Amino acid sequence: MENQESLAGNIEKTEDKSIGIIAYLTLIGLVAAFIMNKDKNNEFATYHIKQSLGLCLVGFAIFIVGLIPVLGWVASFAGSLCLLVLWIMGLLNAVNGKQEPVPVLGSKFETWFKNM
Repeated sequence: MENQESLAGNIEKTEDKSIGIIAYLTLIGLVAAFIMNKDKNNEFATYHIKQSLGLCLVGFAIFIVGLIPVLGWVASFAGSLCLLVLWIMGLLNAVNGKQEPVPVLGSKFETWFKNM
């Protein structure tokens, strides 16, 4: 009986981990993860959805900066490289089952999206 409960817990944890991973896979993945987690409201998946949403908003801001000729292009390139590193770190946290914020901005995302 305990083995079945443990197996059910592992399956549920794997599904929540999958939702967290999907959240980092493009904007469509973020929307899909949000819809998949809507009824479950799992803490792990919600955490990574919030982190991914924050990274998407930062990416949008970098895109806007990139519209400025020359200086904006340089800033956009540098910002995009930093965003890529943060995105990879967030994805690796989800893959490894860790609930850690992405460096620099992750704690801000927790504050901004605490009511989500």
